[in-house]
Amino acid sequence: MIVNCIYVTVKSDCIHDFIAASEENHFESVKEAGNLRFDICQMADDPCRFLLYEAYETVDSAVAHKSTPQYIKWRDTVNDMMAEPRKGIRYNILQPKK
Repeated sequence: MIVNCIYVTVKSDCIHDFIAASEENHFESVKEAGNLRFDICQMADDPCRFLLYEAYETVDSAVAHKSTPQYIKWRDTVNDMMAEPRKGIRYNILQPKK
């Protein structure tokens, strides 16, 4: 199992629209084969900072997500909302074991 942590800083006037676009992506992404979790987190003390926490059964599942219509729509929709480029970091899940 793997996790992708995507760190995003959004322009302050785009917070609402970013959340709406990310929620749309979330609701479709959790239906994907191989998706174990897709969380949208907003930093408690800086509402412009977000963490998208995505857990997948395999690397292939995570790679497949990037070619889904909902991901492509999200990527293109939120691109100009970001105050800086998003940063994705991949982790291997050690516990819990599936």
